[in-house]
Amino acid sequence: MGVANTGKGRAKTRITMLGKPDCHLCEEALATIERVADELGVGYEVRDLTLASEEDQEDYWDKIPVTFVDGQPHDFWRVSEDRLRAALAS
Repeated sequence: MGVANTGKGRAKTRITMLGKPDCHLCEEALATIERVADELGVGYEVRDLTLASEEDQEDYWDKIPVTFVDGQPHDFWRVSEDRLRAALAS
């Protein structure tokens, strides 16, 4: 965890994913996020929920992976590529 993709030529981070190590749903979600972010030139980051605040763990533990777009909750458990693209387009 702790992946960030905000390198040269990328816009600011717009997608954040909360996940945890050894989570197959997190791996699937990250693959979708990486694909969409790379195609659209959008920055993303992955945060390890096991290292997050108690409040975040309490709020999101049973919903991982959790994705946020521009700081707003977007998807839980799975990432819909179509919904993610639509959110980034608005």
